[in-house]
Amino acid sequence: MTAHAQPRELRTDNRVSGRRPLARAAASRRNRNIALLFLTPFALLFLAVYIIPIAYTVDQSLYKLRHDGLGLGAPTKVFNALGNYADVLRDSAFTGSIERVLLIGLVQVPIMLGLALLLALLLDARSTVLKRFFRLAYFLPYALPGVVGSLMWAYLVDPGLSPITALAHDIGWNLNPTSSRMLAPTIGNMLTWGWTGYNMLIIYSALQAIPPELSEAARMDGCSAWRISWHVKIPMVRPALILTTVFSIIGTAQLYNEPATLQTVAPNVGSSYTPIFAAFTAVADNDFPYAATESVILALLTLIVSFGFLRLVQRTGSIR
Repeated sequence: MTAHAQPRELRTDNRVSGRRPLARAAASRRNRNIALLFLTPFALLFLAVYIIPIAYTVDQSLYKLRHDGLGLGAPTKVFNALGNYADVLRDSAFTGSIERVLLIGLVQVPIMLGLALLLALLLDARSTVLKRFFRLAYFLPYALPGVVGSLMWAYLVDPGLSPITALAHDIGWNLNPTSSRMLAPTIGNMLTWGWTGYNMLIIYSALQAIPPELSEAARMDGCSAWRISWHVKIPMVRPALILTTVFSIIGTAQLYNEPATLQTVAPNVGSSYTPIFAAFTAVADNDFPYAATESVILALLTLIVSFGFLRLVQRTGSIR
């Protein structure tokens, strides 16, 4: 055997080992192609119903309608760059609707999530009986269609029909839930009633994922149920609280059903009561570029507030 010759077994092993990287690369490409095949329907649907409408809305916000002559003919659409954005930000009705929604959210969201956390902790307590019944009872308002719940509340707050108003008058209290001063608290109460059960279920699911050994160890150390909830359970469900807060911020920015239903019993709910109302009013006036601009500004503000909240909790160490 010459110096350069190799045993047959060694040559065979070299050929096999040389094929293995090629086989692994082929398998990797095949798996990647399969993954792309499964992701393609979602990507196409996401592009069709989300990305393209957003791009079209942004494009429409860069134009304005110009009426020639006496305004009797069809308006023409002309490029306006950022002119619509300047007009919308100078529109006191639209900026007032944003301030109104922010005020409702600053008060209603903490109250709602506080109640949801309290109810979830009560359901998770060892001494609670009829847990299934109460879990269903708390969740039932969210299970009702939103319009149905809003119609029910419209009856309850109508000054001419409300049994609550009649009872208040009997005890000498002049109560009108649809007055300008009480309208925002009334809408906040409707939102709290309808969404507390939904947020409670998310928090309760997070509580169920906590290892019971942690509570047992704290109980053996002499902790009361209150201290276990405060020092063990609540810190463990912070991600769920953050998630429900972000959902609530987005939902408050999209406030529409409750004010729209109350318009039948509260004439002071104007056409620009919320930003969504203002956008629908612009659509009704056939001013689609203006409505698109209001929609883009609302989306940007919602994005800023949501991600600002996430950054805040990240800096304080609530998310790891």
